[in-house]
Amino acid sequence: MVGDRVEIVVDAGGTTRTWDVEATRAGRRVEIAHGRGVVEVSEVTRGGTPVRTARFMSSRVLALVEHPARQVRLVDDEPPALPLPRPA
Repeated sequence: MVGDRVEIVVDAGGTTRTWDVEATRAGRRVEIAHGRGVVEVSEVTRGGTPVRTARFMSSRVLALVEHPARQVRLVDDEPPALPLPRPA
């Protein structure tokens, strides 16, 4: 879904580096796969064709944070019980 985003934080030898993979168009989604020492984050079309792929050594990945797209609230929806967290 447009707005889905995955943030990857990687150890770069004494410092950290951050990458973002985001679903940039309607109908696209972000998928995560891991195995054999590799973490792969891909932006994928509705049909499953990867558009962009980022690969990282799993031993270097410090954090993998999924940020789902915000749901649009309708006027007649009930307010949430707790306030929604604001993005940093």
